[in-house]
Amino acid sequence: MVDMKSIRQTARERLKGFCRVCPECNGKACAGEVPGMGGLGTAASFKSNVETLGAGRLNMRTLHDAKNPNTMYKLFGYELSTPILGAPITGNMYNMGGALSEEEWAEAIIQGCLTTGAIGCTGDGADPAMYNSGLKAIGKVHGRGIPFIKPREQEEVFKYLQRAEEAGVLAVGMDIDGAGLVTMALKGQPVGPKTKEEMREIIASTSLPFILKGIMTVDEAKLAIEVGAAAIVVSNHGGRVLDHTPGTAEILSEISAAVDRRIPVLVDGGVRSGTDVLKMLALGADAVLIGRPFIIAAYGGGAEGISLALNTMTYELKQAMIMTGCATLEDINMDILL
Repeated sequence: MVDMKSIRQTARERLKGFCRVCPECNGKACAGEVPGMGGLGTAASFKSNVETLGAGRLNMRTLHDAKNPNTMYKLFGYELSTPILGAPITGNMYNMGGALSEEEWAEAIIQGCLTTGAIGCTGDGADPAMYNSGLKAIGKVHGRGIPFIKPREQEEVFKYLQRAEEAGVLAVGMDIDGAGLVTMALKGQPVGPKTKEEMREIIASTSLPFILKGIMTVDEAKLAIEVGAAAIVVSNHGGRVLDHTPGTAEILSEISAAVDRRIPVLVDGGVRSGTDVLKMLALGADAVLIGRPFIIAAYGGGAEGISLALNTMTYELKQAMIMTGCATLEDINMDILL
């Protein structure tokens, strides 16, 4: 029977040192390893994600009737069993050692999430085939996945959007935080920032709900709403694109307050357990995206590994909800934080 211990051991072997599968995934051992699994430069951004989230303290409450918490979450009308999603990731060959192909990775994240009643996201990368691998995996499950597009040149983005629509996906996104990715530049795939007008044109060109990932300031959160984004992801791209940014948990509550529930606010960065998920929800997130822990799960156990990791996190979330008096996700707020 597969368990997280055996999954981590297998992943350590298959990741070939690209990820050391450390006892604590905090960015210290892999600092500066980009390409690779580390954070850019000093890895201060990667470390900040983990440290600021880890510094949060919870108020324990046990005099209540939250005995069987409900973790159901609805995104764009689609009911999920958990507010935990698989983050969009590509680059298995140059970031993770290549023991999994892009197709195998995409199928693992999509199938593993779907099995648990969740949603997986797929990514885009230096080789255009990476995006196609994600769409193929999503197509196999009748569109129950969300592909993300890099901030490519306008005409390229329109082509990628059309392919997403043809695949019948639930929604589509852009990781605008990939605007300066080294790996894209090295492979001759131009990416860059988008103006307000360009972003509005992109979002207006599709009927799909559009998620803008890589929002780290209040002003850009407001701008995302202005140009028509259906949701945002507070993210610094795992600390891989700019050194010395704040951790996402550090600025999440301010951004969430500014959005004021007009659109969903998702977040990633440093989430390693269901208790971490609870903290992010308390800080104002509607749902979280998981990156590195799901890479380890997939490399150690494929789709089954993803399902186990996701179920484990959801179970931990439920236990933490019991111990903080939260019967539903709507009950989770800043009152549970010290």
